[in-house]
Amino acid sequence: MTREFVNWSGSLRFTPADRAEPADEAEVCDLVRRARATRATVRSVGSGHSSSPLVRTDGILLSLDRMAGVISDDGRVATAWAGTKLRALGEGLYDAGLAMDNLGDVDYQSIAGATATGTHGTGIGFGNLSTQVTGVRLVTGTGDVLDVDARRNPELLPAVRLSLGALGVVTQVTLDVQPTYQLHRRSWCAHLDWTLDHLAVLQHTNRNMDFYWYPRSDQTQIRVINRTDTDAAPDRAQPRLPDGEPRQSQVGPTHRTIPRHRELRFEEIEYMLPSEAFPACFAEVRRRVRDRHRRVAAWRVLVRTIAADDIWLSNAYGRPTTTIACLQNTSLPYDEYFRDMEAVFRHYGGRPHWGKKHWLGARELRPLYPRWDDFQAVRRRLDPDGVFLTPDLARLLEES
Repeated sequence: MTREFVNWSGSLRFTPADRAEPADEAEVCDLVRRARATRATVRSVGSGHSSSPLVRTDGILLSLDRMAGVISDDGRVATAWAGTKLRALGEGLYDAGLAMDNLGDVDYQSIAGATATGTHGTGIGFGNLSTQVTGVRLVTGTGDVLDVDARRNPELLPAVRLSLGALGVVTQVTLDVQPTYQLHRRSWCAHLDWTLDHLAVLQHTNRNMDFYWYPRSDQTQIRVINRTDTDAAPDRAQPRLPDGEPRQSQVGPTHRTIPRHRELRFEEIEYMLPSEAFPACFAEVRRRVRDRHRRVAAWRVLVRTIAADDIWLSNAYGRPTTTIACLQNTSLPYDEYFRDMEAVFRHYGGRPHWGKKHWLGARELRPLYPRWDDFQAVRRRLDPDGVFLTPDLARLLEES
């Protein structure tokens, strides 16, 4: 019998009709063609870190874990198999003297899954991971192989860089890379009021900056990361950070410095807000957490930044973005808390993270994305028979 799929946090469980782990692209093509002929659905799954039901299917659940590793690089771009986990990708690039521009907070995701859902790090000069994608190779809903980059099918690039798996099975991802460099990561604790008062300066004087707010104490953990060759630049107008030694200090290459190891499992809701709306939105979040949810909001609230981009389904499309994420231990209730936070985020023009908890469907999502209809046209072109369109994906992408 087909075994049950359980995601990283344990909140998503289902048993697909079949599970497949193709060893090469030819097997992927054959699987998609057979699914199309029998009117079955195919959904790709990476590491299962997403807590939204993007991968849920009663059809075929396809893992690309056997299609992993760095394929090639020329010093400017590198191509990797879609199933490559970010940790292994970082090590493979490092061995070649290369590095990605930025990474998110965790590294057990696959590169295809991370870019398909808009995974991001932090830093006002850095887009989400999908902005580092310069090319994608995928198997479409007809079982054909399609290469998309600035030279071949460039009109499709804004769609395939972040596609939710709705356009095909991504088999290879080509990334913009650079020579490896060292980063210095430091963190301090400070009261939330101090952090908010100095937030803009901290964001503009550090390569990467984010902070956690701990609602029960009103304390924050401020985290800053800078390259070691520019960290001591004399023109930095850095505010005087809280007294005392950093709570944490680490130097190393990108892939060993930015991601953090997570032992405890958690649920998460995260919305991407226009940066100008952040102060008012966060003030309301703070008020509601303290007045309504402080008893159950035992975990932290994370604030990060993302640069604007032109990717059609990107949560940062067309606007500098500040994100607010509410985390909750998997053993604690989250539904009432998260739904209340979602109401605040929506009021301030937020877009939900595709891979995290939210309760929006196509009717609510369409107005948030100016190129929504363009993406749908590409989806119908590349998957005319809905091979990749599960009920959950249809709820997200098709208005009823």
